[in-house]
Parts: sequence; C-alpha cells; structure tokens
Amino acid sequence: MHWQNIVEKLAPYLVKVETPNGHGTGFLCLANHDKSILGVATAAHVVGHAEEWQQPIRLRSFHTGQDALFKDTERAIRIDWATDSAVILFSAGELDFPDSLIPLLPTAETLPIGVEIGWLGFPAIEAFTPCFFSGSVSARREDQSAYLIDGVAINGVSGGPVFYSTDADGVRIVGIITAYRANRATGDVLPGLSYAQDVSHFQKVIQDIQMIDEAKKAPPEENEDGEQGVRGNAG
Repeated sequence: MHWQNIVEKLAPYLVKVETPNGHGTGFLCLANHDKSILGVATAAHVVGHAEEWQQPIRLRSFHTGQDALFKDTERAIRIDWATDSAVILFSAGELDFPDSLIPLLPTAETLPIGVEIGWLGFPAIEAFTPCFFSGSVSARREDQSAYLIDGVAINGVSGGPVFYSTDADGVRIVGIITAYRANRATGDVLPGLSYAQDVSHFQKVIQDIQMIDEAKKAPPEENEDGEQGVRGNAG
C-alpha cells in the first residue's frame, strides 16, 4: 500500500469545514445525477451547533485554493447524531471537485481486525495543513456502527475520511474520524484509541438523493381521461 499515491488521489476531495465555533474536516461524498447538488461528509458534532443556530459554514479546499461560505439558507445538513455523522448539501459551482467520486465501502462489508488504514484531516495544531495519519483496526463496534483504531486523532481531524486500499478494489472510504478516547484507567492520560464511524449514514443520504433524481426523471402519470397529472396523493 503506497500511502503517498493514495493521499494524492484523495486530496482533491478533502475540505476544511469551518464554523463560527471551530473547524473540522470533510470530504466530497456525493453528487446528484447532473452534478448540480454536491454533498460533503463530516462529523455531526462539527456542524451541529451551526445548524441549530442557523450559522454560516465555510468549506475550504486547500487543493484548489478555493473556499465558499454557505449561509443556513444556502445549504442543507442531514445529521445522524446516533453515528455522529452529517452530510452538508449545497449547490455546485463555487468549489471545484473531480468528476468521479471515491467509492464508499458497501454497508454490508466490514473491515477485519488488523487491517491497516489511513485518514486525513486538519488538526488544531496545524490547522491550515492537511495532515496524514495511519493505524490499524483494533476492533469493530457493531452496536455503534464504528471501528476502534490504534492511531491518533487530534481536534480538527473530526470528519476526516478514513480509507484503505487493495489491489482488487482500489481506494475506498470506510468511515470518518469522530473521537479519540484516551486511557485514563490509572488517572493519568495515556494513549488510547480513535473512533471511526462507518459510512452507513452517508450511504442512506446517497440513496435518498438517488430516489429524488429518479422521481424527477419519471414521466407524469395519466388519469382516466388520458390527461397527465402529478404523482402523489392529494390532501
């Protein structure tokens, strides 16, 4: 696994997610059929406060040097607090991304213990530089749809993509960094484990967008008189 090549491939999709209260990391995870609507995946706790208080959010791409400020009326956020996951939906045009997306790991697949993975983010100690981290899967938490990772996570990296690569499947994104749990069993702060939520919430949002696309493309139904009408139930 050549991390340098993988990081170069992922860099164009990576963004810094800035809010009035701080920042996190995100990555492009979806686009609708005509690429007029884009979606950036991140952690729910990164954007939750801004969403609740209708505050603006800035997305910054260090790969292109572009940034875009979205008021609460200019974007929508799909949040799942149970998995600390969120997708920021916005109109395309202000940020340039590659035409194709990095595949997400299918929901039915999970990574085995011991697999080496990497992640990217903007740590608070170097907030204007995308940084690379790596580690191994220590365990899978089925009850939390999460992985425990033997590796470091620093404030600001939350929402960063967690990924792995194989010769057969290429690079795939398996989740996002959401937390770091230090070992405090002895009272001291000792090295612990990072938490990575899987991509299940992002897969659901992608499916919802695909359903909307299909509904828009479907022809209107005809009534008994052969006239076209609008699909749906009248109130």
